[in-house]
Amino acid sequence: MAKQAEKKQAQEVEQEFSEHLVGINRVAKVVKGGRRFAFAALMIVGDGKGRIGTGHGKAREVPEAIRKATEQAKRNLISVPLREGRTLHHDVEGRYGAGRVYLRSAPQGTGIIAGGPLRAIFESLGIQDVVAKAIGSNNPYNMVNATLDALQRIENPRQIAARRGKNVADIVAAREIEVVSDKGQKKEEPKVAAKAEPKKDAPKKASSKKEESKKDTSKKSAAKKDSAKKETKGKAKDSK
Repeated sequence: MAKQAEKKQAQEVEQEFSEHLVGINRVAKVVKGGRRFAFAALMIVGDGKGRIGTGHGKAREVPEAIRKATEQAKRNLISVPLREGRTLHHDVEGRYGAGRVYLRSAPQGTGIIAGGPLRAIFESLGIQDVVAKAIGSNNPYNMVNATLDALQRIENPRQIAARRGKNVADIVAAREIEVVSDKGQKKEEPKVAAKAEPKKDAPKKASSKKEESKKDTSKKSAAKKDSAKKETKGKAKDSK
């Protein structure tokens, strides 16, 4: 009976967490007789309620590597404070190695604007609205660790109020004022100037130039005709 109860508890714990396989690589170890190949897996585990962990496992077979990575991720769980259970409390930046990640809180209905390993992290964490941008290294290990570094720097209003010796209401009110001011600044942005319409005088000038050229040609032709007539008249006089 005790074993059955333990199995049920283990199954319930497994059902609480969602697992995401971020990447799997084939690695080689050079030995005296040649090279030994193995597989390295990177896993993300989360409960969708603010807890998340990452793990890295290596084994000769893919399933064994995934199992090792999952167990390590469950041992390395961290808790992240969420705002209204859907987004971050404030904007934050994370770094790891050559990877940099910027995370921004977003209003309701924005969705998860992120790609690659970042999307898997936010889905496992239970975040619904967030904007993320990865700059620098696109190595999944660097991106995941940089994101975790950013998430660990997030503080809720209670922690900030306790550190600054203020009330939680004051911190929340100041944050709302900043959000409203940001929206106002966005609305006051100057509009893009409309493209200048082409001047209507341009075709008239072109037509006038054509008319002038025609007049010049007509004058030249008339002058040639006059000169020809004069020559014919002079020849006729000479013949007489």
